[in-house]
Amino acid sequence: MPRLLLFLLAFVATLSLSAQDFADLDASPLDAVYYPNRAAFRAFAKTDADAAALQPKIRVLYSRPYMKGRKVWGGELAPFGEPYRLGANETSEIQFFAPVKIGDQVVPAGRYTFGAIPQAESWQVFFSLDLDGWGVYAYKPERNVASITVPTTATEETVENFSITLYEASPGVVHLKMGWDKTVVEVPITLL
Repeated sequence: MPRLLLFLLAFVATLSLSAQDFADLDASPLDAVYYPNRAAFRAFAKTDADAAALQPKIRVLYSRPYMKGRKVWGGELAPFGEPYRLGANETSEIQFFAPVKIGDQVVPAGRYTFGAIPQAESWQVFFSLDLDGWGVYAYKPERNVASITVPTTATEETVENFSITLYEASPGVVHLKMGWDKTVVEVPITLL
């Protein structure tokens, strides 16, 4: 009898676990980008020197919406002159593992959100202390730790999903490169 009771209890517990509902897959998947590029794989480095070289300096978390034939910049998705979250869903987030310089502003190591106020020929990209929010609907410029205006570049190829990468543009200078539709911008970040 105790064995039967134990079996029934285990069976009921299993049923309740399998009944948990999971959210559907989001239409705009979350992505992570590191500088250096393979920082997330540093545990697989063959030597301590290789692992040290892969210590993360910058990490970006963002969602990647699809264009789906819509007008992005200057349209309904990202109107010119209004704050835009640079992605989808939660506000895009950047983490600096050591102090950096953006424009003429020194930004301490830490976690920040970032967004932009796009125009046709330039974007004002801002980095904010406001964390864990949805979009930039409550954007407060006074919460910025840095802001920089950068030119836009037109591309021949269409970038279907909003995309971000980090790369070394010159020694000690990493570019935060963002592209969507036929527009690309690059924000220079100096590692201190």
